[in-house]
Amino acid sequence: MTKPQTPPYVPQIRLYQNWLQTQRGLTFESYDAMWRWSVTELEDFWQSIWDYFELQSPTPHTAVLDARKMPGANWFAGAQVNYAQQVLRHVDAAHGAGFSAILSHNEKSLAGGTHRELTWPELRRQVASLALHLKAQGVQPGDRVAAYLPNIPEAAVAFLATVSIGGVWSICAPDMGTNSVLDRFRQIEPKVLIACDGVTYGGRDFDRVAVVAELCAALPSVRHVIVQSNLGLDTSAIQKIANCADYTKATARNDAETAAFEPLWLPFDHPLWIVYSSGTTGLPKPIVHGHGGTVIVALALKGLHNDIGCSYDPNSFGERYHWYSSTGWVMWNAQISGLLSGTTCCIFDGNPGGSTVDAAGNKVAPDWTTLWRFAADMGVTFFGAGAAFFANCLKANVDLRTCGDLSSVRALGTTGSPLSAEAQAWGTQQFARLAGSEAQRDIWWCNISGGTDFAGAFIGGHRELPQVAGEMQCRLMGCAVEAWNEQGQPVVDEVGELVCSQPIPSMPLYFWGDEGNKRYLSSYFDTYPNVWRHGDWLKVGQHGGCIIYGRSDATINRHGLRMGTSELYSAVEALPEVLDSMVVDLEYLGRESYMPLFVVLREGVTLDDAMRAKLVDAIRTALSPRFVPNEIFQVAEIPRTLSGKKQELPIKKLLLGQPIEKVVNREAMANPDCLDWYVALAKARLVH
Repeated sequence: MTKPQTPPYVPQIRLYQNWLQTQRGLTFESYDAMWRWSVTELEDFWQSIWDYFELQSPTPHTAVLDARKMPGANWFAGAQVNYAQQVLRHVDAAHGAGFSAILSHNEKSLAGGTHRELTWPELRRQVASLALHLKAQGVQPGDRVAAYLPNIPEAAVAFLATVSIGGVWSICAPDMGTNSVLDRFRQIEPKVLIACDGVTYGGRDFDRVAVVAELCAALPSVRHVIVQSNLGLDTSAIQKIANCADYTKATARNDAETAAFEPLWLPFDHPLWIVYSSGTTGLPKPIVHGHGGTVIVALALKGLHNDIGCSYDPNSFGERYHWYSSTGWVMWNAQISGLLSGTTCCIFDGNPGGSTVDAAGNKVAPDWTTLWRFAADMGVTFFGAGAAFFANCLKANVDLRTCGDLSSVRALGTTGSPLSAEAQAWGTQQFARLAGSEAQRDIWWCNISGGTDFAGAFIGGHRELPQVAGEMQCRLMGCAVEAWNEQGQPVVDEVGELVCSQPIPSMPLYFWGDEGNKRYLSSYFDTYPNVWRHGDWLKVGQHGGCIIYGRSDATINRHGLRMGTSELYSAVEALPEVLDSMVVDLEYLGRESYMPLFVVLREGVTLDDAMRAKLVDAIRTALSPRFVPNEIFQVAEIPRTLSGKKQELPIKKLLLGQPIEKVVNREAMANPDCLDWYVALAKARLVH
């Protein structure tokens, strides 16, 4: 297709600033001034986002925000929205301009097959067909639909079909073990389960039929199962125990009713999906976000700060958006949000390091050109991935000149952990060598930090601000983010707790089943009432640049996926040989995550190769291969407080180099003598 003749590309945030000037009479001398306006005049800012992106509602809202309180802020009362409606409004224009909704590859198609294409009209038809099928099965607004699917177009269709009729969506990745999935889905009692028969990862096929059968048997609330044939396996084991339908048949309808289908208009705060973010204790937190808050924040983040435009708009004509993710990470949700603005989404299912086994099944080194070759095949314009991916490319000495035609790439996105200055410099140099466009001579990095907790970002990019390797450019508009010291005072050029002092529309409505908001309040507001404490270390520079230094709590962050330590303990301590355990994640300021596991074993049991293999297998099976520790140590005791709590955060700080007297109060410990071993380990790590 021929791109229309247009003036030079204008960054999305510049277009918004121009709009503010012409429509609101607002001008700002700097980004800092505009940011301060956006967090002090919250109502005016979010109303401007509603108007700028032309959000629709059959009924007007009576107020943008009723009160600035957290939790419990009530946004756009009276308005009606639907995530799927906002997506499907683009069908005719995007299709008329010749663009697809979703382009997808998996490991097999990239190795020689063809990519899959889902057109906008076909997206609408399949969504309507599946939505009508779900309604026929009795799914009502508020009912939960759970999915066990990989990052394939079917997952996007199932999501949109569910939420179009007011169902509440929740998804887990098929690399997650049965116990981890049940820890999530049992809490929300889904009425329908949509699951695949298996997945391909790292060059190997993984049969998931038995796991799906276990899920069906263990979830009595499930009345209907839809099976997606990803590998073409025999699914009779599922059909024997469940009211079962075939995904392809459920999405095959094409009649007058599907053609006339329209998503339901729902209240602004109607539940959209349930995502999971683990703390250090208890089950994963089932976090509920609303339709309206998610939509408006996604448009502001992706459009203004990530600089991702509509594919059929002349200014961003041909935009193709990719952010590598599994369905177990909130970046899957962020990838799908491209559809909200009529942007073609390019998705990849599989290992970003390619096949790690040869034809004979022997292990081989990862191929870190895999995603780059995918991007070249797709003509990707915005290429996003976890920071660990770029670090692996650097270590593997990847030469992007060997990866195909990457001339369309104009921006790189990272999140999941801090991106090191070295990894950023590697990518900048690689694209300078390619130099297929002016944008590639000094490629723009959109480094963002936010989270599953509020389905958004606090810190990120600005297409027109200076770049400093290892830093994020700015705090995002509408996000009153500061670094606070131990006295609860904002600091500049010092590391402090990341807090947000004003509400954001996408903050959780509540946690599912959380009576009296107890878990919600303890997760974010136990330190500072009415101020969101995020759990990250942050430094805000004099000029607004930001650095995240890793988690300020003991939560594990592996490859961008957060997991509660309690989930790992459940897996490890279920083994009869294990009396006690502790794990810490030493990911910090762009360093690759290093996660040691400490175990206390029964008398007479030693940590030999067989025991190590047993521990690793328990973690792989119950959680995911992503959470296998880097190293396992046998210890005499796990340090605990007088009340019996494991001292995860003090040991983490100790192993990161802080002196023992600053990280722990021995008098508050039940077993202070055991600390000597950990101090010796910390010293040995610092020497090396």
